[in-house]
Amino acid sequence: MLQDQEKSLQLLGKEELYLVEGKAGDWVQVRRIVLQPGQRAPQVPADTQAVPLIMLVKGFLQHDARIGEEVTITTVIGRQVKGELVAVNPTYDHNYGCPVPELLVIGPELRQILWGEEGAK
Repeated sequence: MLQDQEKSLQLLGKEELYLVEGKAGDWVQVRRIVLQPGQRAPQVPADTQAVPLIMLVKGFLQHDARIGEEVTITTVIGRQVKGELVAVNPTYDHNYGCPVPELLVIGPELRQILWGEEGAK
């Protein structure tokens, strides 16, 4: 079981612990290769052409499965999608990056310009 969990972490490139088995009805994420390397558009840079175009989709699992197995999911809008199961109860892990120091002072500087010393507080 621990080896399966480690495999799922390697598969996703994540440090968090993911479930390795999903039950029908679980919220999951699947991965599907849309275009293989070499099938990409000719105007795409060479380093991009060298890797497959991958689609990640979240939805409800239609049958019990383990990480790495081919599954069918139903998205929230009812679309059926087949792909490789990569996560059960996937997290939202996007962010907006690190704060930009130059942007942090814009609000106080603008209040100072518009309303003087009192508005800056």
